[in-house]
Amino acid sequence: MPILSKSREGAKEIIGVVHLLPLPGSPGWKGDLDSVVDFAQRDTEALVGGGVDAVIFENFGDVPFLSGPVPPETVAAMAVVIESVASSVEMPFGVNVLRNDPIAALGLAYATGGEFIRANVHTGVMVTDQGIIEGRADETVRRRSALAAPVKLLADVLVKHAVPLGEQNIQDAAKAAVYRGMADAVIVTGSFTGEEADLSDVKSVNEVAPQGTPVLVGSGVTEENIGDYLEWSDGVIVGTSFKSNGVVSNPVDPERVARLVAAGRG
Repeated sequence: MPILSKSREGAKEIIGVVHLLPLPGSPGWKGDLDSVVDFAQRDTEALVGGGVDAVIFENFGDVPFLSGPVPPETVAAMAVVIESVASSVEMPFGVNVLRNDPIAALGLAYATGGEFIRANVHTGVMVTDQGIIEGRADETVRRRSALAAPVKLLADVLVKHAVPLGEQNIQDAAKAAVYRGMADAVIVTGSFTGEEADLSDVKSVNEVAPQGTPVLVGSGVTEENIGDYLEWSDGVIVGTSFKSNGVVSNPVDPERVARLVAAGRG
């Protein structure tokens, strides 16, 4: 089942990450929202020009991240940036609000026309660098239902930069996200940003994901390994590998985008 409305049935989807510069209220905020919009615009255009199927906007610059709901100024600033960029580029898009505010992401996607959100901790309990984070599937899914929002929910399983509280294997985590958390798709990552996901984890999740539930790889995808990942998944979410010199803080490099997309399409 395709994730995106414009995808062909059975197509493998490549989603590029638009890492936003620090937003109001975060320690790195520079006091100039126009520059945040401009940076996001350039990165989005580079991703679209390189052939990705969609983009996902993420408040990556807001370190250190909050463990729960983000403040109103973060949501308002993201709304301004997303609306400014998305209105000028015809491309399906999603929203991820770090570290784990899927309710805010849902509201942003619903208000700006986004097709999907990413929930880093949707079900279960994870020990992270922000402390203990509990999944909020009940709140997120109920809010989506109340809004009648046509927004798909992509849930990480045993998300990066975290370990589960107690023992849990990745297959059980994936089944919980889908059957009990009602996620529309699941995401497998490595342990850290830019780190390759274990291919055996991707295979394991693919084995237990219900038919029609996409499995995505959400970190460490490169032009060298994308073929292996797409053999066992329905798509990838790419951030670091699209950046100049493969450095996550750099702007998106259109040539790197084109090469990775070509490798995935080949």
